[in-house]
Amino acid sequence: MTTGVVIRSAVGDDADAIAAVRRAVYSYKVMSPAATRHMITVQTPGERFLPLVAEADGELVAWGSAGLNVWTSEPGQSHLSIYVHPDQRKRGIGTALADRLHQHLTEVGAIRVRAFVHPDGLEFAHNLGYDGTRQMHYSGVDVRSLPEQPTTPAGIELVTFDQVDPRQAYTADSIASLDEPSDSPIDSIDYERWLEEIWQGPALDKSLSVAAMVGDEMVCFTVVETDADRAWSGMTGTIPAYRGRGLAKLVKSVALRRAAAAGITAAYTSNDDENGPMLAVNNWLGYQRVQTEFGLLRTLAG
Repeated sequence: MTTGVVIRSAVGDDADAIAAVRRAVYSYKVMSPAATRHMITVQTPGERFLPLVAEADGELVAWGSAGLNVWTSEPGQSHLSIYVHPDQRKRGIGTALADRLHQHLTEVGAIRVRAFVHPDGLEFAHNLGYDGTRQMHYSGVDVRSLPEQPTTPAGIELVTFDQVDPRQAYTADSIASLDEPSDSPIDSIDYERWLEEIWQGPALDKSLSVAAMVGDEMVCFTVVETDADRAWSGMTGTIPAYRGRGLAKLVKSVALRRAAAAGITAAYTSNDDENGPMLAVNNWLGYQRVQTEFGLLRTLAG
């Protein structure tokens, strides 16, 4: 690797610089400096999360992280993320980060690692032993130009997340996530962990996140995360008994309007290629595709 490059553990005070690099690489992904700091400083011990940064001549230019997947019952599943500022590529920084992260995952007992890459990163990933499994589509919409809001069905009450009990949101999230397209089932969501990482995290905007309630039961919801004038759809889910009624379209429409009223101009989301219903909802809302990433897997040697 080129001299003048240093790889070290990330700390909370790196959050602003990391967020800036992330925005330079992924203009369509939204994570505020506060949410970045939370990601670095608040983790579940069982995740064995390792956050790294690379500095070139004293300037932070890349991020790398890896950890065990603690949201699934399948043992040994893990995740890895690397992004390098476009001006600093072809210097061996990504390879150096990958070597450190793969070593860490092997040491903590990971069996299989998942990563998402840009199309221009496929060759790099394949050279590291990754093979493709799925596609993730990213799209954005100008929230100031939306189709007419659907009517609210009888018996449905629309509320924002600052009006609900976290247990209601956790229950709906856990149920809706069970059949979320993924390489590993999302079937082991611990409440205390969810409370700390999701509900109490700075990314979640409870005033913009919207739920459809039937009595005390949350039957559909959309989670909104924000960073300045941009919003990110963290998760939209409907419990099985209430699917096919247009509720996801309704709560997203309401949430996007609330975002526009709060000064948000652009909202982004991601959809697995297999998730036809949500792709249809987002197409109706006017989302336009901005990027497709490839979900890749690598089996780690024991």
